[in-house]
Amino acid sequence: MARWLQSGRRRDLCALLYDAGPMRGQQLKTALERHYETRLDPQSFYGSVDALVDRGLIAVETEGIHDVYRLTDEGAERVDAHYAWLTARVDDDPETAAGAPDAEE
Repeated sequence: MARWLQSGRRRDLCALLYDAGPMRGQQLKTALERHYETRLDPQSFYGSVDALVDRGLIAVETEGIHDVYRLTDEGAERVDAHYAWLTARVDDDPETAAGAPDAEE
């Protein structure tokens, strides 16, 4: 598994952006908190987001006083690859279960 996927929080952040499109930082944090049903430490949350930005999987743009995050093409490709891998595991399809997401890194 590629290293970017080793953090469930990072996977979930990418999945949220994949589904919803660009989101302000606070909107993204709130969506993740709702999914986890718990409050997230802002420093920890933004550390995860910054790591994804540094890897080029999420892009950040400033709109007024807000940072807006969006999934990059590479980030979307990684979500698609992980989805295919996970689906193969859940569906137990021997044809697709043999492969794994691209293991760069």
